[in-house]
Amino acid sequence: MTYLATLDTIINDTITPAAIAIDRDALFPRLAIRALGQAGLLGLTSATEMGGMGLGLAEAVQVIERIAMVCPSTAMVVTMHYCGTAVIEKFGDEATRRDIAAGRHLTTLAWSEAGSRSHFWVPLGTAVCDGDGYLLDGAKTMVTSALEADSYVWSSRPAQAQGASTLWLVDSKAAGLTQLKPFDGMGLRGNCSAPLVCQSMRLPATTMLGVDGGGFDIMIGVVLPLFSTLVASGSIGMMETAISRSIAHVSGNKFEHLDTTLADLPTVRAYLARARIRADMARTLRDDTVTALAANRADAMLRVMQVKAAAAEAALEITDIAMRVCGGAAFRKDVGVERCFRDARAASVMAPTSDVLYDFIGKAVCGMPVFG
Repeated sequence: MTYLATLDTIINDTITPAAIAIDRDALFPRLAIRALGQAGLLGLTSATEMGGMGLGLAEAVQVIERIAMVCPSTAMVVTMHYCGTAVIEKFGDEATRRDIAAGRHLTTLAWSEAGSRSHFWVPLGTAVCDGDGYLLDGAKTMVTSALEADSYVWSSRPAQAQGASTLWLVDSKAAGLTQLKPFDGMGLRGNCSAPLVCQSMRLPATTMLGVDGGGFDIMIGVVLPLFSTLVASGSIGMMETAISRSIAHVSGNKFEHLDTTLADLPTVRAYLARARIRADMARTLRDDTVTALAANRADAMLRVMQVKAAAAEAALEITDIAMRVCGGAAFRKDVGVERCFRDARAASVMAPTSDVLYDFIGKAVCGMPVFG
């Protein structure tokens, strides 16, 4: 059984039946994460010598897109787990790597802070030497899976070295770490996202991921390509669902006393055509980004910056179209487009936001330093 066939079974048997309640009641998708872990899919990108599948970005994007078509909250939890796993695979301890590969350990990123202005690679929290360890102080504004993850890939200012940041592997039960009230908002309601605060959180030196001051290179070189492409894949999954559900609605509802449907209206078909084109453009860019990264092409980092912005903004447009063509019915839960509309809002304002990415892309095409 291939990983995609296994995934489809989990989607049909576990993720889909729970999707409505996850959104309605802001429930963390525990059953889905457990099933994905038991099937080895949380270890999709873990090394085979650790017991993982040893697969890469090309396979991960398919996993995220398919899950996002059914439950974007679950897709975001898995996205952040894969991002954290990428760092731990390169710099973490063997025991944690084996637990992730075996599906026993859920990780996530803890980077965003108030005051950083979406520049997640320049944290404000501090780390100071304390004997043979370090004391960390800081506050993270929004951490996916905050109350459910087993570990956080945490960022701080360097303790002693030059550089923008240092990364740490933090046990979610560490002393000095406070998990605050979960986010309760419009979209991605099942993520269990919450702020985290640490005060004099003592960490042994062995929890440093990479070298002191080396966080920027890991964030940009290791995580950003994965994060941007997986978030874009989540947006693509939501687009596909919004389009398919819109088509089902406009094709299946006849006007009273007439043998015609909404799909018989040229204006409705034109809107759906625009949506289809935008979704196909986003998918093509996503697939080219994966190709560019695999080939280490010169334009790979440009594609990385483009793909998240392009897919996020396309998802906004397409879900707007879905709400428009479905009319008043779009506001009903059973039609199934209003959740896509709500969940799609997140990607464009998730650091690095679309506006920040536009600035980076503009610098790149003008030959200016992007992260200067």
